[in-house]
Amino acid sequence: MDIKERIRRSPPSSPQAVGEAAASAPGHPRGRKARVAVLPLSVACGVTLLLLAGVSAARRGAQFSGADPTTLSGNDDRGGFEQAGPRDGEHATTVSSKVQRDKLIGGLLAPGFDEQSCLSRYQSALYRKESPHLVSTYLLERLREHEVLQKKCGPYTDSYKKAIEQLNSGQDIMVGDCNYLVWVSYSGLGNRILTIASAFLYAILTNRVLLVDGDKGTADLFCEPFPETSWVLPPDFPITKFKNFSIGSPESYGNMAKTEAIHSDGSFKGPKPAFLYLHLAHDYDDHDKLFFCEHSQQHLQKIPWLILRSDNYFVPSLFLISSYQEELTRLFPQKDVVFHHLGRYLFHPTNAVWGLITRYYDSYLARADEKLGIQIRVFDTETGPFQHVLDQVLHCTLKEKLLPEINAQQPIISTGNIKSKVVLITSLNSGYYERIRNMYWEHPTENGEMISFHQPSHEEHQDSDKTMHNMKAWAEIYLLSLSDAMVTSAWSTFGYVAQGLSGSKTWLLFKPENRTAPNPPCRQVMSIEPCFHAPPFYDCKTRKGTDTGKLVPHVRHCEDMSWGLKLVDTGEL
Repeated sequence: MDIKERIRRSPPSSPQAVGEAAASAPGHPRGRKARVAVLPLSVACGVTLLLLAGVSAARRGAQFSGADPTTLSGNDDRGGFEQAGPRDGEHATTVSSKVQRDKLIGGLLAPGFDEQSCLSRYQSALYRKESPHLVSTYLLERLREHEVLQKKCGPYTDSYKKAIEQLNSGQDIMVGDCNYLVWVSYSGLGNRILTIASAFLYAILTNRVLLVDGDKGTADLFCEPFPETSWVLPPDFPITKFKNFSIGSPESYGNMAKTEAIHSDGSFKGPKPAFLYLHLAHDYDDHDKLFFCEHSQQHLQKIPWLILRSDNYFVPSLFLISSYQEELTRLFPQKDVVFHHLGRYLFHPTNAVWGLITRYYDSYLARADEKLGIQIRVFDTETGPFQHVLDQVLHCTLKEKLLPEINAQQPIISTGNIKSKVVLITSLNSGYYERIRNMYWEHPTENGEMISFHQPSHEEHQDSDKTMHNMKAWAEIYLLSLSDAMVTSAWSTFGYVAQGLSGSKTWLLFKPENRTAPNPPCRQVMSIEPCFHAPPFYDCKTRKGTDTGKLVPHVRHCEDMSWGLKLVDTGEL
C-alpha cells in the first residue's frame, strides 16, 4: 500500500480524539482544551522563514499519519524514514494508535498541545531513533501530576496572584498548595539546559512549581513544556533584584547558615522569610553546599519561594539525600537516564530553531546510511585550530573505527554500492572541519566508503547573550544528538546535553594538557549522564569531609573530571 493510500485510510487526528486519549490516560486530568501559544516576535519571524524555506518539518508532519511505527522507531540500520505499509491484516487504526504512541515518546509527553505552536514536540519522533531506555510508569504518573500543579499554580492564575500578594506583604507566610522554585538564567546554553533539568527534578521532589527566568532568550529557544500554562516567570515578579543575587547575598541560605540566622531545629531568628536564595554555582562555599544535607532540606520545606542560581548539573548529589532516595529509585529504576528522560520531556526547540534543525538535516544528513557527530570544544584563550587537537580527534576516530583509514598511495574508485557516511562537526572554529574534510577529499578511503563532512556554523567565540548565537548552538546540539555515533569533548556541557538527548554512549575526548594530544585519545563513557563539575565533598551525617563518589554504587567520579560526580547504572558495569 503506498503512502497516499495509507494517509487516505488513516483516521484524522482531531483535537477531540487527542483530548479523549488524554482523558483516558491514568492520572491525567479530564476536560483539557488545547492551548494556543502566542509566539514572541523573533519566533514568529522564524516560523515565517521556515515556511519560505520549504517547510520540510511540516512535510514530515504530514507524513506522520501514514508512517509505519517500525521505521519511526529507527529500527532500520540507517534511522531512515521510509514509509512502509502495515503488515497483512493490520488495521489502519492500529497503525494510527502506534504512531500516536511514538509521537508521545512512549507516554513521556502529554497529548493535547496545539501542534502548530511547537512543531518539534510531536515531530521529533520522525528524526530520532526510538530510545532503548524505558520510562518508568511512576515517572509518567508524577509528570502528569506535576502538569496539574503547574496549571493550577502557574503565572496569572488565582493561586499565583495570591502567592504574589503574600510575597509582597513580607509577612511570615506559610507554605500551601502552591510553592515555587524560580530558576535564574545564568552561564552558557549547555549549563542552562543542565541546570533547568536539575531544578525541574528538585521541583518534582519537593512539589514546587518551576518558573524559569526569561532572560537570554529562553522563550526563543524552548517551547512551553507544560500544557495550558507557561513556565516563564512573569516580568512583573516583585523581587526585582533576584538576578543580582550571588555568593554571600544576605538572602542566601548559605549566608543564613553561616550567620546562624537559622537554628539547628529549622527555626529562624526573627520572622521566617517568604523566600530564600540558593547559590549553587561553581563558586559556592561550604555553607551554600549544606543545601545537599538532609537537615537543610527540612528547613527549605518551610519556605514558599526558592530562587536558584546554578551552572551545575547537581542531580547526582540529590541521589545522596536520604529523604529523596526512595522516590528517585521509583522514578528512575535505571539510574543513568535522568537527563535523557527529563531532557526529552522539557526541551523542545521552538519553531524558529526547529526550522534551522530540519532544513539542515534534510539537506545534508537525511540520506546518509550512517551519521557520525564530532563535537570539538577547546578551553584555550587562543582561537586555534591546534594541531594537537586535530591529531587527537583523528587518532580517536580511526582507533575506534568511527572513520575509515585513507589510502595515500593509490586512487580507489567507488563502485557506487558502498554505504555512505556523513560527519557532522560542531566547533567554534572552522579549521578542524576544513582539514579533516580536505584529507578525505584529497585521498580515498581504504574501503572505498563515501564520506561527506558538514559544519553548520563557526562562531569563533562563545557569545551566550546573543539570541541567534544561542539558537544556532541549540540547533547544533540537537543535530549532534541525532547521530548514530558521537565523539564529544571533555568538560563540555554542550557535549553532555547532546549525549543525554541521544541516549547513546559517546566517545569522550580527554582534555589535552600542555598542548599535547593525550594517549589514549578518548574512551567510551560509562553512562550517558552529564557530569556534576563542582560537587560537595561532605558527609552530612558525620559532618566531616568525605569522598562523595564512594558513598553509593550508582554515584561515581566522571571520566573527564576526577573530582566530578555522575550517575551510572550499576547493572551495566
